[in-house]
Amino acid sequence: MPESLRTRLTRIAYTYFFPAYRGTGGRIAYVSADWREVRVEVPLSRRTKNYVGTIFGGSMYGAVDPIYMVMLIKLLGPGYVVWDKAATIRFRKPGRSILHATFTLDDAELDAIRAALEDARSTERTYTIRLVDAQGVLHAEVEKVIHIRKRKLT
Repeated sequence: MPESLRTRLTRIAYTYFFPAYRGTGGRIAYVSADWREVRVEVPLSRRTKNYVGTIFGGSMYGAVDPIYMVMLIKLLGPGYVVWDKAATIRFRKPGRSILHATFTLDDAELDAIRAALEDARSTERTYTIRLVDAQGVLHAEVEKVIHIRKRKLT
């Protein structure tokens, strides 16, 4: 699905004007119009290079950190509270070129979240993000745990 004007403007604003994200050196490359797919790139640049000349692990993590949380906030709507709860990163190979990560959420996942919250106060979902190069070689895996609950009505 192509980007909409709204998701394109959100992508540009988030990548270039949100200081916490801009500091990672990562770029949001694509946001589908329905927020079900987001693509991120982490280039090897002056801003992301570590002491040994490869992509800094903090840049890799920082570039992928908020994406699933933001997607779930957009897709579930204002009736839900969504927070990052935990994360781990496992480095597999030094990054020496642009690394790519793709985030997707489908109807089945959203339905599973809503169903879990019918019977429980909150739920936690775990997502794995793969940072790969242009040839598909895995450089790092990030596991994110997201906490979700229904918003209390006041």
